Amino acid sequence: MKTSRRKFIGLGTAALTALPFIKSCAKEEEEAIVKPIVVSTWNFGLEANKEAWKILSTNGRSLDAVEKGVQVPEGDPTESSVGLGGLPDREGKVTLDACIMDEKANCGAVVCLEHIVHPISVARKVMEDTPHVMLVGDGALQFALEKGFQKENLLTKESEAAWKEWLKTSQYKPIANIENHDTIGMVAMDANDNISGGCTTSGMAYKMRGRVGDSPIIGAGLFVDNEIGAATSTGVGEEVIRIVGSHLVVELMRQGNSPQEACEVAVKRIVKNQPENSKQIQVGFLAINKRGEYGAYALQKGFTYAVYSPDIPNTLFEAKSYY
Repeated sequence: MKTSRRKFIGLGTAALTALPFIKSCAKEEEEAIVKPIVVSTWNFGLEANKEAWKILSTNGRSLDAVEKGVQVPEGDPTESSVGLGGLPDREGKVTLDACIMDEKANCGAVVCLEHIVHPISVARKVMEDTPHVMLVGDGALQFALEKGFQKENLLTKESEAAWKEWLKTSQYKPIANIENHDTIGMVAMDANDNISGGCTTSGMAYKMRGRVGDSPIIGAGLFVDNEIGAATSTGVGEEVIRIVGSHLVVELMRQGNSPQEACEVAVKRIVKNQPENSKQIQVGFLAINKRGEYGAYALQKGFTYAVYSPDIPNTLFEAKSYY
């Protein structure tokens, strides 16, 4: 059916009249942000999210939320990959790594810290009370004690027994999704649209003395850019460090990728770099953007993560995987 010139002009006028309404709707849709939101790695992320949500749901700051959230697995003696109860290195020493980052790109980290249950809080003190980003080993411990943290024995009876059993063979071969190399990584956006993140771990079980993974390294285990979003990682940290993984995920989001797409590209980068090794290990990424969208992706099946927002009651999901 032909449309006359007069009818066409009329249709055009109607379309122009409706244009402000269309633009208004589009703007509302564009500005629809899910907030606050907190996402964290693995099953213990559920309990961590609950603690973080107490702060986020009362208009608290995301930095406070992530610190309090990750303290939950840090202080749980039954968790063998984080904080108190963490499996030791091959010499029987429990060493902890952690970092934290706020919406202003302030950050702090501790590495190979012994005797302190909550390394995330020491990392925050490094960020807020020193001109540095990272303190390590004895220096980190000295700083923590000066700040009033209590020195404790982190090697539980269960972890000590597991270490002594390991000594019988001393075989060092991390197994994907077995909690000897997991991390609690958490990123959150508060009601004021500000994003922060934290990452804390006891590292690889039975690692070489002094080994450090990605968890305390800003840009590898955690990265926050308040204009774009944030990302964290878990798994075999050496592979994350090789690609500066969390920074890569955030930069991919800056280029227009969704959190899900960005996590997938980062994992595929690891596969490209280490095609054979990547079949044997686990690495996962978790990210949010400024719209409150989230995504996760891993090398192997079994990587779980927890999400808590006004739209999603605290819920555990399994990430999609490459293999």
